[in-house]
Amino acid sequence: MLADYFDDYARRYQPYKGGSWCYEDGLLYRGLEAWHHQTGEARWLDHLRRLTDPQIGQDGSLKGYGLSDYNIDNILPGRTLLYLHGLTGDSHYMKAADLLARQLQTQPRTQSGVYWHKLRYPWQIWLDGLYMGQPFRIAHAQARGDAGGVSDSLAQLDTALETLRDPASGLYWHAYDEAREQPWADPATGFNRAFWARAIGWLAMALVDVADLVGDDFAPLRDRTITLLDRIAALRTADGIWWQVMDQPDLDGNYSETSASAMFTYALLRGADLGLNVVPDGLVTTLVTRCLRPRAGGGQEMVDICEVAGLGWYENRFRDGSAAYYLTEARVADDIKGVGPLMMATALMQR
Repeated sequence: MLADYFDDYARRYQPYKGGSWCYEDGLLYRGLEAWHHQTGEARWLDHLRRLTDPQIGQDGSLKGYGLSDYNIDNILPGRTLLYLHGLTGDSHYMKAADLLARQLQTQPRTQSGVYWHKLRYPWQIWLDGLYMGQPFRIAHAQARGDAGGVSDSLAQLDTALETLRDPASGLYWHAYDEAREQPWADPATGFNRAFWARAIGWLAMALVDVADLVGDDFAPLRDRTITLLDRIAALRTADGIWWQVMDQPDLDGNYSETSASAMFTYALLRGADLGLNVVPDGLVTTLVTRCLRPRAGGGQEMVDICEVAGLGWYENRFRDGSAAYYLTEARVADDIKGVGPLMMATALMQR
């Protein structure tokens, strides 16, 4: 059932930004990669190459990509470039990965040494960016024999965890403005004002992926990762998934959000493989039962996905990073920001 849904989804999928290189498409690539890796079935690799190859030039260029945007979101699909290079040996995949790595060589940083989220988001650390950039940076550095790059990424993660953690809740803020200039940021702390589940989902996935990549070198981050995974498990709702504003179950309008729930499921499953946590009972079965519904015209669709959430001005709306704000964003079906993590989580159960 799941395989048929994902196969149909990949066949119907249209590039998120008209074919330009972007993190949204990268989430589908990660899901296809995961299913191919776990099952060995050719159809997943066929989908992956059909979708990625038109975006990648033989010279290593990437369609619609601008290095000088310093948008760390664009780094995420680079992990699939490394996967495809490992499978095929085709040099253009590694040339494209090298291009993304060059962005990170000059990516602006906060005074504390962590990458800015984007050039147009100066002095800001976002949890999203930790997932988008650091696992790729580590995997690429390992492939190129760059031990210093691995160490620097681990140091950035250490600093980001120290900076963004809220001791009272045991959770992490969506973003931090080091300059205290953004209107969404608390002028005293620099943080936004609520705990958005998907932001913490990005962080949890980043940590378990990095733990898998670096082995014993993960030791300085291990205890904080264990503590976070335990806290995530404790906040699971009565229906087996997680709230959009994850620490406020009684907040008026709060709802069980499926993209973050898929991310947490992936992180808990991967973390258990690494000895970081124990998998809660019925984790995957409950997730799949809760988030998939019959689709008009046949098949299934993934429901209750927060379409997007951010901070600052966007399309004449000010996103203030409050709990109330996160409940105003549209809920949609079959958005790749939910389906990709669901693919990644359920792939782990195909072994």
